[in-house]
Amino acid sequence: MLTDNMHLKLLLPSKIFVDRTDITEIILETSQGSYGLLPHRLDCVAVLVPGILTFSTIADGEIFVAVDEGVLVKTGLDVLVSVRNAIVGSDLGKLREAVEHDFLATTEQAQQVRAVMAKLENGFLRKFVSLEQQ
Repeated sequence: MLTDNMHLKLLLPSKIFVDRTDITEIILETSQGSYGLLPHRLDCVAVLVPGILTFSTIADGEIFVAVDEGVLVKTGLDVLVSVRNAIVGSDLGKLREAVEHDFLATTEQAQQVRAVMAKLENGFLRKFVSLEQQ
């Protein structure tokens, strides 16, 4: 029997965020643009950029999920999405605000952490060079 439903698993680093088997369509954002996945589309791998992943279900219709960077792998009817962060919402305006607030704050924190790490690495290298020169 030919089924027209995909199995979507959306994974975060700490948990399974979505695990549904009644998916009829998925729309995702990549650096190359938006793509739609239907159940019998060829298998693929896609690098996701921060944006809105939309999927349609039999019971609930369209569901919007704001996702951070990640990867999507489709094999047969199974679709596995792994991202760092995700937020579900039905109102795109509120979801956009949440993305801007949460994801951009995370990006700013990551930049601050990278800056501190760079300073620590530079300090370590200077110390190491000065010890070698002695």
